Order: sequence, then C-alpha cells, then structure tokens
Amino acid sequence: MDDKISPSQKALKEALDLSGEILRNIELGELPLTNIALKTARLARLLNDSDGWNVMRYEASGYPSTPEGVPEEVWRLAALAGRKYQEKDSKTSESKELVYLESIEQLEHSIGVGEKALESARDPDIAVSSSNPHQYVHLPQGNVMERRGIKSDMAVACGRLARRRALIYGYVVRKHHELKFSGIADDIFTRIRGRVDSAIGQAVPHAVEKLSAVYESLKSENPEDWSNAVHSCRRILHDLADAVFPPREDKTISVQGKPKLIKLGKDNYINRIIAFVEERTESVRFGHIVGSQLSFLGDRLDSIVQSAQKGSHEMIVSREEADRYVVYTYLLVGDVLSLRVPSDVTT
Repeated sequence: MDDKISPSQKALKEALDLSGEILRNIELGELPLTNIALKTARLARLLNDSDGWNVMRYEASGYPSTPEGVPEEVWRLAALAGRKYQEKDSKTSESKELVYLESIEQLEHSIGVGEKALESARDPDIAVSSSNPHQYVHLPQGNVMERRGIKSDMAVACGRLARRRALIYGYVVRKHHELKFSGIADDIFTRIRGRVDSAIGQAVPHAVEKLSAVYESLKSENPEDWSNAVHSCRRILHDLADAVFPPREDKTISVQGKPKLIKLGKDNYINRIIAFVEERTESVRFGHIVGSQLSFLGDRLDSIVQSAQKGSHEMIVSREEADRYVVYTYLLVGDVLSLRVPSDVTT
C-alpha cells in the first residue's frame, strides 16, 4: 500500500506528523526553544518553504551581519520574523529602525546571566544593629542603578524570547492546520478519482491516455506544455461528447415560449454534453449547474485554442491556471459520466 504513495505525499505526511510533534514539544515544554526552532526548520524544508527554513535556522543560530551592516536579505527575513524595533538617537532625538540579531540561545543566555547578576547586585536594606540585637537599622541602598539596568535588559530579552516562542508556535499551528485540511481534501479527491477513473476507462478509453499526457505536461516548466495540457482537456470533452451523445441533427426547443435552435453537430461538443445531462437528470438544479460549468469551461477552452492558433501565448499565464482547467475538466467528466446507465457502456 505504501508503495503507491508518491514521494510528495510521503513528505506531506511526515510534515503533518512533525508539526504535531513540535506543537506537543512547545505546549509541554519538552525541549529547549532552540531545538524546537531547528525542528521547525525541518518542517519548513519538507514544505519547500524557503523563507520559513531560513528564518528558523537563523532563529537558532543568529542572524548574520557584516562590518558594513546587515545584508538586505537578512534584514528582510529578520523583519519577516518580527525582529524590527525603533530606537531614538540620544544626540538627534530621531528614531531609527533596527533589527535585533541574537539567536534564541543568546537571548536565553542573556536572561540567565541577568538573573545571576541581579542576585549579586542585591544588597540588604535592613540589618540587625551590632550594639542591640533587638534593634534594626536601615543600610544605604546600594547598586540601585545597576539593578535597574539589569532588570531593564532582562525585560527586553524576556519580551524578545516570548515573541520568538510565539513566532514558532504560530507558524507550526498554521502549517499543521493547512496540512490537515490538505489531507482531508486529498482523501476526498482520492475517492472521487477512484470513481471517475473507472467510469472514464469504460466510457472513454482514449481519454485515459490523454489524461496521462496532461499530467506529464503539467509537471513541465515550459508554458507551452501547460497550453498543450489545456488543449488536451478540450479533446477529452470532445471524446466525452462523442461517447455519451454522438453528433446528430440540430433541434429546436422552446425557451420561455420562443423557439431556439440547438446545434448538435460534431463541433458542438458542449451542446451535446449539456443535452445528454438534461436528458438523464431529473434534477433541474443539477442540470443547470453542470450546464453552466460546461458552458463556461467550453468557451474558455475554445478561446485558448483559437488564441494558440493565432500565435498568441497570453491566454495561459501560469501552471496554476492550467491546473484549474484540468481539475474542472476532470470533475465535470465525472459528473457527466455519473448519469450513464449500464446500457450506455460500449464494448
């Protein structure tokens, strides 16, 4: 069974398990925050989140700088991690924007050192009189400014460390929920795919080969291959129309009391599929939904093909756009084939 899981699916499953583990580590205080940041960097790497990976590894190791200052990319990542702060220039009284670069471990160390320094700087304010054991005397308060400075530095470090913990926790919670939703959607689509693949294999055998070619085209980095995938969707719908509602003479129907000619020739594949849906479903709403989706998708596919024939490549601008058309086509084919009866199956 596991052999059928793709490498990407294995990575997503590992990421989901890891995100749950990190949340438990944080909520139960099972690991130092530095270690948790490194585990979160692994989570980001599994999800191909380069910004998340860089941020988390810098949180663990510290943000690098040069004698000339903080590199632009490092500054961007530090700002992304919420490390910017304002500081007023004592000479000009103007505020300037800075980022703090200390690692989580350095912040934790600063707090620990501050606690020890505060203890060392603490002088008793009251002591027993040397001449009368029942009498107390007030001693001069020592190291007041030193203690105040230590407390101020510790407050800053504690606040920054708390924000680091909140940053990591928020990132992991968000990714955990995204992964859980993705798993639910994947399960749903897997069930749909099992039903649709079987129906396509029986009704439109050649479409299975076209769908395999579509999948390969979508993996390409070449925009022309994405357009080819969309063109294949149009051909798949043509094959579907030929299988469920072969070309025939045009017919006239009554729409709101007025005659309307419906073309059902070979090139009118969308009309033929819609006619099949209307004949087979008793649900007006189902027919309208599928019909409107088919009309939109058919118009869009036709316009893309016409644009390609004219030498224009502006219609498919991204692989994501091509992905949507392929998914729409796939689901619509499943909806249409769900209306077939056993006698429709051709041998």
